[in-house]
Amino acid sequence: MLSRVIVIGSPGSGKSTFARRLKDMTGLPLYYLDMIWHKPDRTNISKEEFDKRLNEILSTDRWIIDGNYQRTLEVRLRKCDTVFLFDLPVEVCLSGAKARVGTKREDMPWTETEFDEEFRQWIVDFPKKQLPEIYGLLEKYKDKNIVVFRSRQDAETYLKGELL
Repeated sequence: MLSRVIVIGSPGSGKSTFARRLKDMTGLPLYYLDMIWHKPDRTNISKEEFDKRLNEILSTDRWIIDGNYQRTLEVRLRKCDTVFLFDLPVEVCLSGAKARVGTKREDMPWTETEFDEEFRQWIVDFPKKQLPEIYGLLEKYKDKNIVVFRSRQDAETYLKGELL
């Protein structure tokens, strides 16, 4: 049974949509790391405050945590029982991130008004810069229940088959 879940992967891959559906199906509380880190005025809280708030969540028994934040990934891996990794093609992630521009979302404290170049490049670089480290950590924590989605359809199939 799922009780402590992390959902990670490239921006635009469908992590937050999956996490919301998982919350609805399981009743687990959902926490978005972007909502913790970012303030509505587009500034950030301190790393110390972020870590304090994250540790408060991790100290509870039931949660879904959505977001990468590689600096704290190993801490979350130690505490979770299940990992969902969205390892989707860059084109799919770029399209997903572009499509949400101008849309109010519960996982961000503001509405994105443009698809800026720095964010686009972060998504393009994700498979080369972030995924190797993620897979390395997953290898270290292979005792966890690890589910890798290579498409949004994989995630949809999981939700329909595993939880019903």
